[in-house]
Amino acid sequence: MAGSGFSPSRSGLRGREAELAQLGTLIASVARTRSGALALIGGEAGIGKTALLAEAVTRARSAGFSVSLGKADELHHIVPLSSLAACLLHGDQPLLSGDAFANVARSHDQRIWLVERLAEAIEARAGSVPVLIALDDVQWADPLSRFALKQLPARLRTSPVLWMLTRRQGPAEPTEEIAAAAMDELPAITVSLGPLSGAAISQLAGDTLGAAVDERVRDLLDGAGGNPFLAVEMLAGLRIADASGEPVPPGLVVGVRGRLRSLRPGTLRFLQMGAVLGRRFGFHDAAALCGQSPTALITELEEAVRAGLVDDDGDHLVFRHDLLRQAVYVDIPPSARKALHRDAAAYLVSAGNQPIDAVPHILRGALPGDEEAVALLRRAAGDVLPVTPGLAADLMTRALELVPSTRPLRFVVGEQAIVCLTQAGRNREALLAGDRLLAGRPPPEAFSRLQAALGGTLWNMDVADELLRRAETALAVGGAVPEVGARLTALRALALSRGHDLVAAREAGESALRAAIEIGDREAHVLALSGLGEIALNAGENAIALERFTALSAVDSAFLPEEIVAYTHLDDFGSGERLLLQAADQAGAPRQAMLLWAQGQRHLGLGRLDDADADFVTMERLEDDVQVPVQQVNGRVIRSRIALLRGDREAARQHLAAAQERLTAKPNPGNTAAVRYLEAVHAEADGDTGLALDRIRQVQQEGSFMRWRLLRTWVDSAIRMALRGADHGLAKDLAAQAEAHAERNPAVTTATGIAAQAIGLVDNDLAMLERSMTLLKASPRPLVRAAASADLGRALLAAGRKPQAVAALTHAHAAFAESGAHAAAARVQRDLAGAGAGSRRAATMQRPVQGWGALTTSEKKVARLIAEGHTNRSAADLLVVSPHTVNTHLTSAFRKLSVNSRVQLAHLVMGLRDN
Repeated sequence: MAGSGFSPSRSGLRGREAELAQLGTLIASVARTRSGALALIGGEAGIGKTALLAEAVTRARSAGFSVSLGKADELHHIVPLSSLAACLLHGDQPLLSGDAFANVARSHDQRIWLVERLAEAIEARAGSVPVLIALDDVQWADPLSRFALKQLPARLRTSPVLWMLTRRQGPAEPTEEIAAAAMDELPAITVSLGPLSGAAISQLAGDTLGAAVDERVRDLLDGAGGNPFLAVEMLAGLRIADASGEPVPPGLVVGVRGRLRSLRPGTLRFLQMGAVLGRRFGFHDAAALCGQSPTALITELEEAVRAGLVDDDGDHLVFRHDLLRQAVYVDIPPSARKALHRDAAAYLVSAGNQPIDAVPHILRGALPGDEEAVALLRRAAGDVLPVTPGLAADLMTRALELVPSTRPLRFVVGEQAIVCLTQAGRNREALLAGDRLLAGRPPPEAFSRLQAALGGTLWNMDVADELLRRAETALAVGGAVPEVGARLTALRALALSRGHDLVAAREAGESALRAAIEIGDREAHVLALSGLGEIALNAGENAIALERFTALSAVDSAFLPEEIVAYTHLDDFGSGERLLLQAADQAGAPRQAMLLWAQGQRHLGLGRLDDADADFVTMERLEDDVQVPVQQVNGRVIRSRIALLRGDREAARQHLAAAQERLTAKPNPGNTAAVRYLEAVHAEADGDTGLALDRIRQVQQEGSFMRWRLLRTWVDSAIRMALRGADHGLAKDLAAQAEAHAERNPAVTTATGIAAQAIGLVDNDLAMLERSMTLLKASPRPLVRAAASADLGRALLAAGRKPQAVAALTHAHAAFAESGAHAAAARVQRDLAGAGAGSRRAATMQRPVQGWGALTTSEKKVARLIAEGHTNRSAADLLVVSPHTVNTHLTSAFRKLSVNSRVQLAHLVMGLRDN
């Protein structure tokens, strides 16, 4: 097996012994430990990165690795997934067939899903042999490949997958993000290639010339500055000069321009056309740009190959080094370059290529007023929007720049730009672009379209009042075509869902829905149903909300998470599980982060605190990955409450601080009320009853709809705070709220049981507390049952009914402990001890920090499945969770068990079975 002691065997690797040893050690480590690693090789152009990577690939093959090797290309750096395609479709045994890769690329309705499918393919190969994925010139990787490279090394850290990436160092290097994402997750090294020593350059010269290096050659090579590529080119030029008797000029001119001057004019023109197309180009394409048939250029092709400028791999022509291509390219006058790129774009489209393939040339060659270029950019943006919305936004921003402000087309292009910017999460840019267009006084129809496009932007920015104002203004101006009018009407209803008059909001929503159905506009239909679902939730009418969201997910499956959560509000966890399974089976599961939100809500309701916490951890990570935060405030609020229930006060405080920080970015009424409630819970835990009461009062004042959305199952804790603070009026208001919620949801046992519990607490009514427990026996929510049982037990103790009190408290203790709510269980334990029954219950045991006992129940399940050979996907299918959640559990298990590979985990689990 290759180790750290191997020596270079090719002249191109002179002076790189130390760097090769680093890579050899990493190769051996991945093969031995069966866990992942990453190497980032950096340096200036021509410094030897490609040669070093090629030698490392050879060593990895000798060590039994399955190798996939690719190279990113400067002129294809925006084609989605083109860079990784170069890796995954080539190598000893391609990781994906061409058809499979095309299916993955076509099935993307979001980046996260696509990356997970790539991970599954790589993971499957790594199950039998270690895998090396090597990508040269990663600085030119397309945005989607860069996104995948930020996720995949960490995602596959428990499999024997070695990533080797070369980069040309420069400002604003995107590969820094890739390295940063991997550094804390798996072994990662950076190999920086500097100039070769004088001795190494002399050895290189001897290898090339086959003779001792004299003073003249050494003086010449000083101009290479230790760059091996420049040195080799100078030496090649020296041979040419010696053969022709010409003087030897300094620098790279010897190796490149000297050869270019010796070429026939037709060959130079042919190479220039190739340089415009990119480092790798088609013979037919270059011939077409030359205006000749391929057969007419065979002589020119042969001369270019003989000159050592290009290689012919049978399918494409490739400049032997990018510096060679650049030397040819820079000799083309700038104005001619622009024209040639524009011609290249037109040719590629006419030859049947996708618009995105022509875009790099459009970006280099289009001039203001070029409407054909604008049309190509618009088509390309529409193609890539589902999977790389950031790229689509960039393309549309450029298209907008190409349209003069005096042309009506500007408003049409602007509308598409707003949509792309909004979908990319760049809402402020979208609003700024929209307002600039509106300042141009568009005609009424364009005005309406722009305002409708800005509707999603304003909703994402949580400015419902501004959305309402703009929608009503656009409707008042008139002139909108029917479908745009229907969208504006639906947007108005959506904005009204955040107001106090929900009756008027519902009427507006019903009217919008009728208009959308009559006109047949899908976007208006989705907006109207979304608005009606929000209105129902804000009115506390959960059955109606389910009806709306079920209809909505039937129109657009991306809204399946909303339907799952709606079932959860009705205590129908079985239907929620069925829909989660359905989502897992879909090609391109909808909105991965929101599915995790729905999954987390389901686990929370069922009292599975560890699982819920893992879901919300994963949800936040995925939202960070796509840079579209939606539920991060609420996720942190719930995680803080979970930490308090578990007894981890430090983690709870950290989550509170994170929620407060994220609130500044999304300070909508719902987020504000959620954080204020959490502050009340913390204040009570700290013994500050006054602050707790102040925060609960604020929650009640933040907006009537928050009464239903926030305190649906938490109202009992708010009532206890009010009673401890002697604010009976606030307690009664909260109890009335619980009663009203039960009246709106008579079929939801939890709602009716909590209402009875609330009345019992406020009125100190033992009979009502007993009734709440009778009702809640049918509730599937163990934490709700436990809290009600604890309230009943304390009331029974106060009434002197000790045996019944001990029974109720014992039930509460067991339910809290089983859910992992150790702090809540400890409080009940103290009540039992006060009743003289403490000896009946063992003290609540906290999990250790390290070792098998530190794992949660779900982490143990995942660890056992992975040890048995399951992939993340197959384990997720068995556990009815997301593969992303399995990855979160597995990461935590590896940390607690101090292992770093699946093989080590399997040995540990097998050892436990033997004991």
